[in-house]
Amino acid sequence: MKLSILDQVPVSKNMSVTETFQQTAELAQHAEFLGYTRYWFAEHHGTRGLASTSPEILMSYIASITSRIRVGSGGVLLPQYSPYKAAENFRQLEAVFPGRIDLGVGRSPGGTRKVREALLDGAARDLSEFPRQLKDLIYYITDSLPSDHPFHGIKAAPLPESIPPVWILGLGENSARQTAELGLNYVFGHFIKPDRGREAFRDYRKHFVPSLFSASPQSLAAVFVICGKDDDHAEELAYSQDLWLLRVEKGLDSRVPSIEEAKSVVRSAADRERMAINRKRMIIGGPDKVKKAMNELSDQYETDEIMILTNVYSFDQKKHSFSRLAELFL
Repeated sequence: MKLSILDQVPVSKNMSVTETFQQTAELAQHAEFLGYTRYWFAEHHGTRGLASTSPEILMSYIASITSRIRVGSGGVLLPQYSPYKAAENFRQLEAVFPGRIDLGVGRSPGGTRKVREALLDGAARDLSEFPRQLKDLIYYITDSLPSDHPFHGIKAAPLPESIPPVWILGLGENSARQTAELGLNYVFGHFIKPDRGREAFRDYRKHFVPSLFSASPQSLAAVFVICGKDDDHAEELAYSQDLWLLRVEKGLDSRVPSIEEAKSVVRSAADRERMAINRKRMIIGGPDKVKKAMNELSDQYETDEIMILTNVYSFDQKKHSFSRLAELFL
């Protein structure tokens, strides 16, 4: 199985943003040493505890201090941006780091309504325009604008010798089919909506059309994973991630709390129920339990690559979790 990392750059309490980015660099270098395939950055706005607001900048930073691991976006929130500018950003990255760049694209609004309006500088654009924007992005990346396109003749510069593969982030059958029909690569967000994965991957494989990007279906699943020394240790580490995710969903302080704080918080019955539901988005346990669950997920989705998010309080414990996973699979 191939392993990759999706980093939201979560900020732990009592940690500065600058210190968090220093740890991000250390984690990426550690992942490359361990043999991970990709290191991607999410895009979030208006969220105090998630520091990854510009994947392209972080990609450039991490690619410059590593040499082999692929770096990418998970993903650029295209409804808020110009496809032309996105194509130029990633052509620039591909030219500087040839063969190591992944262009992951998502449809999410990226934050609250007011945040989205700020990203668009007040312009009106509906999320329903995403399919058109995605096609335009492909045209720019591949220099294939149709003759009847209003911007025909424009080229996204620079013009590198290779083009970055395009991955679409999705949560169900609609995104999977759209990705397949365009011959692009597919990422299923199990860590967001785990109940539609089987159907999404089925539709992606069923409707895939070979393209310049991929001759055959290429896919991966993204999931929260904590691999502890044993099951009890993993559950101890998970206290911070459980409370963090609950607070993110409520729009509260989204910095990652310590285990001690998480244990001291009084949870309502509704909170406990929600946290139990959220566990469906996670794999938590010691090495044996985690290996079994990840293999089952891989078999269920028929994909040989799992992309991992680990948002625990302790950076050292996060590194150890990724090391244990590498020992199991790499």
